[in-house]
Formats: sequence, structure tokens, C-alpha cells
Amino acid sequence: MSETAPSDMTYAGYLALDDLLETQHPISDEHDEMLFVIIHQTKELWLKQILHEVALAQGLVRSGNLVPAYKSLARVSRIQAVMTQSWDILATMTPADYLRFRGVLGSSSGFQSDQFRRFEAALGLKDDRFLRYHEGRPEAHAALKAAIEAPSLYDDALSQLAVAGLPVPTEVLNRDVSRPYEPSEAVEAAWLIVYRDPERWWPLYQLAEKLMDLDDALLTWRHKHVVTVERIIGRRRGTGGTEGVGYLTETLKRRCFPELWSLRTAL
Repeated sequence: MSETAPSDMTYAGYLALDDLLETQHPISDEHDEMLFVIIHQTKELWLKQILHEVALAQGLVRSGNLVPAYKSLARVSRIQAVMTQSWDILATMTPADYLRFRGVLGSSSGFQSDQFRRFEAALGLKDDRFLRYHEGRPEAHAALKAAIEAPSLYDDALSQLAVAGLPVPTEVLNRDVSRPYEPSEAVEAAWLIVYRDPERWWPLYQLAEKLMDLDDALLTWRHKHVVTVERIIGRRRGTGGTEGVGYLTETLKRRCFPELWSLRTAL
């Protein structure tokens, strides 16, 4: 049931704009640092919405309501596209622009984002090594730990395959979900049944394609990240101590839903 807004509600009041617009605090006097801050803060806001949508989708999938979950999953992939486009804005910053304020970033780096790691975990990319970056942030640490220890969206999808009577191995269904997912030929075979008769298995087929949208969009985002970073800093080391472009390039090999990729060769 909707609630009635106060008669004096304003746009700024509803959005808490005064608070929101006071959260940009560039450390240097360099003009382009404001863009750097806003780009990354905006990404974190979108990640908050992504996690909100994924949580709803997981609840629906777990309950067997696959069709209503499509809307949230489609929304996530659209948000991912917007996040990818934002790299083009950051790319208007030249190497000289960035190097003027890079030093104030210290050891901070985007790979420390707890919300991004929670999103990865929700898609099945589990890595508890990132917990150490949030030991001084109890709530963020607890949220990331919970995401790592919980079943992923892919785990939920595989459970629904089994509920539908498709041959998903017990060891896959009962695996330690806190560990990284390992591809399974038997799981690929189960998905192949769906893909070879999509009319019969339409809800599962569409769920699989919505998952592919997410993985595709994540890979596109990673690729654009690599290109943007190389354009601005070349192959320098990253601010967080990583190998920069080298580290980011390695992430392009990750697949959240490996069997949904590999089955295409087998069709």
C-alpha cells in the first residue's frame, strides 16, 4: 500500500540532494579529479541497484517463479551497459590529466569495491581474498562474506534444472557454495537438453539467456575497463598494487556460467 508524501515534499528533499551532492571531496586542486570521483561514485550507486535487483531475482528463481525474474535480470544487464558507457566519459581524461592527481589515490583501487565483489559472488565468482580490504568496515565485510557463503544465482538456476527433472549431479547441487564453481560436463549436458528443445523448456531456456546477458555485459565492461586504463596509464602498475592492465586482462578469462558458453559448441 502506497503512503502519502508530506505536502511540503520537494525534489531535492525526496532525493536528499543536499547530502548527495556534498559527498564529492577531491583531494587535489586538479580539475579532472572531480570527474574521477563522480564516475566511481556513480558506478557504486548503480552497483547498489544491481544488488537490489539480483536479490529479487534470486528470491524468485529459488521459489520457481522464473518468468517474473526476467524483468530484474534484464534491468541489471541494462544497468551494466550504462556502466560500460561511462568508461567513454572517463576516457576524455588524458594521461597528463590523470597523472596530475594520481598520487592522492594512494593504495586505493576500484578492485577493492565490496559491492562489485558482492555482484561477482552473486553470479558465482567467489574469492574470499577480497575480504581483507574491508576489515575496517564491519558492515561491508559482513555483507561480502555473506555473499561469498550464499548460493549464487547460478546455483539457484541449477537447482531449478533439477526440480524440472533434468540430470544435474547431486555433487553439484550439494557442493560447497562458498568455493569457486567448477565447470561440469554433466551440467553442460543438462543445459543441452534445454537448448535442443527450447519450446518444451522455455522458462529455463529464457532464464539461461538472461544469465548470458549478464555474463556478456560483465565481460564487455571488463574489456572496456582494460582499454580505458591502457589508454590513460599504459602498462603502469595499478594504484592498488596490481599489475594494472595485465591484471585486468586476466579477468577477461572469467566466466560466471561456463556451461552456458561451452554448450554452444556442442549444439
